[in-house]
Amino acid sequence: MRIRLLGGLEVTSGEGRPARFATRKSALLFAALVLAGRRGHHREQLSEGFWPGRGDAQARNSLRQALADIRRWFPAGGDAAIYIEGDQETVALTASQDDADIWLFERKLAESATADLAFAADLYRGDVLAGEAIPDGLDEWFSPYQIRYRQKALQLVERLSLAQPEAGSADQAACEGLAERLLASDPTAEPAHRALMRIHAARGHENAALRQFESCRVLLKKHLNVQPEAETHSLAASLQTRSGNRQAASALDTAQPPQPATKPARPHDQPSVAVMPFDNLGGADDEYFADGVVEEITAALSRIRDFFVIARQSAFTYRGRFVDVREVGRELGVAYVVEGTVRRGGDRLRISVQLVDAETRAQLWSERYEGATEDVFEFQDRIAAQVAGAIHPAIRGAEIELAKRKPPTSLRAYDLVMRAYPNLWGRRKDTNNQAIELLQKAIAIDPAYGRAHALLAWCHASKAAYLWTDQPENELEKARATVEAAGSISDDPTALTAAGSAMSMCGDQERATTFIEKALKLDPNNAWAWARHGWIAIYKGEVAHAPERFQQAMTLSPMDPLTFNMRLGMATAMAKTGSLSQAAAIAREVIAAHPDIIMSYRYLAAWSAMDGDLETARWAAQKLLAAQPGFTIERYRSLPFFRHMPEWADQVAEALRVAGLPER
Repeated sequence: MRIRLLGGLEVTSGEGRPARFATRKSALLFAALVLAGRRGHHREQLSEGFWPGRGDAQARNSLRQALADIRRWFPAGGDAAIYIEGDQETVALTASQDDADIWLFERKLAESATADLAFAADLYRGDVLAGEAIPDGLDEWFSPYQIRYRQKALQLVERLSLAQPEAGSADQAACEGLAERLLASDPTAEPAHRALMRIHAARGHENAALRQFESCRVLLKKHLNVQPEAETHSLAASLQTRSGNRQAASALDTAQPPQPATKPARPHDQPSVAVMPFDNLGGADDEYFADGVVEEITAALSRIRDFFVIARQSAFTYRGRFVDVREVGRELGVAYVVEGTVRRGGDRLRISVQLVDAETRAQLWSERYEGATEDVFEFQDRIAAQVAGAIHPAIRGAEIELAKRKPPTSLRAYDLVMRAYPNLWGRRKDTNNQAIELLQKAIAIDPAYGRAHALLAWCHASKAAYLWTDQPENELEKARATVEAAGSISDDPTALTAAGSAMSMCGDQERATTFIEKALKLDPNNAWAWARHGWIAIYKGEVAHAPERFQQAMTLSPMDPLTFNMRLGMATAMAKTGSLSQAAAIAREVIAAHPDIIMSYRYLAAWSAMDGDLETARWAAQKLLAAQPGFTIERYRSLPFFRHMPEWADQVAEALRVAGLPER
């Protein structure tokens, strides 16, 4: 097969080399001819469709040039298998029916044998030209083909799953792969959900099949605000009957309102989570691994003091039966539920994990992990760390949204802290001031709220470090005093991290290290603590330790609101070790993504000047002064985090002078 259109565009020439057409239009013209098949297209239709508005003569000339480009790769004559033929009116591609995946896909669909359908399923790697950049106007040309073949794929996955291929066979694997690819591009594709439900059931995993139904129901509600089709409901009901699991009824009765219940007592003002037994989609020999993953994730989450985690023993009472997450939430008194599946295939392991709101059934976060079976225990540890790192901000985000919806009269200290969170991350002066106001209100309600004090200290220190004040010394003094007022925070990693971050900005790197290391001992998956640990290494002149700490932070929380700060930390480490152009490139990327983060211009100005790129340095300096007219090198140089690296501070100051920033 030399031509692939399903899932992208891949073309191999007669000599076996990848075809690289001279222009995007030439490549798309080739794709259009493949889709048209032997009937081809009229030249006028092609020239007007691909080069609209150019005039007839110019459009036809562009068409001739594109066809010449294609013919360079597929010349006619001799025993050429693929070539362009045509006359004054039409153009068509001539090739064997086995040369293009889309032609072979059509032919296999016309067959009735399960093996032929499975072959077609393997051919469908995605939508027609998926991932290809299609210029405006041409999307109307290709869109009907994309819709048509996607519909054929949905019909195929239904046909193949109804054919009931043997459990564990290659035919079943082809059906499963097609269903997963369809859902990856459209999570509301019901035929794909039904196919996976049938496959799970064929393997004897009725619980996994019912969870697939529940996932389908939630996704349809979230994206389309509709309920599953009658066929999907009927399939779920038959699976419930087969498994003898009457407890699935609550999941099938979508009209049933949540029933109020008294929740078990749990620590004051803490979100709570239960990690359910994962469904083992492999053989019985894999049960130990599925249980081990759950135990590792539960242990990792238990180290995060931001929320209360139900003990493994309680969650495992639900093992072997399907239960609605609302029921779990009511019975265990939890707001969030972690669910997952484990599958071993050959020498590969696949784990899927999702975090679900127990009240609304909304999926807050999901991820899939793959690894080699030979690395099974290292794989467990890595998955547990990454899941814990990702779930932490997901739950925090959910709690923030909940606090936003509460009326002011019902706000408690905890809710005020949650409302402050989005404003904490060093983006702008006004949001930082809003966080200060909210945290002060929380402390007024609960003067002993250690976390509120620690976060307030971070805000005051940020105000100084980002030069959002004419008197940074006053803000640093407030930060130190607020850390002292926090009292005992020794069991709260978030408070310890905030206090350590504030002390680091105040120049006390030794005390900051004590706070941060204690936070990481309590919660090794705390991305913020790892990031601040990286900055402390820079401030202490131990730059060699910084990159691995920033990398750990970004691995644990790739979507973290402080990712920009982690990347700038990594860039600072590069700059201090001489990789100035790479550091400046990262600063430019951060500016492109977050033009409102003023500190990025400061870094870019210094690093570009050090690297001899004065044009970029002066541009960044002008942007910095436009956003922060009161900036002076003297005030910046006086910040205490430069205390342990005077030589670097002098280099930065000189670079900022070269960039054109004022001394005082």
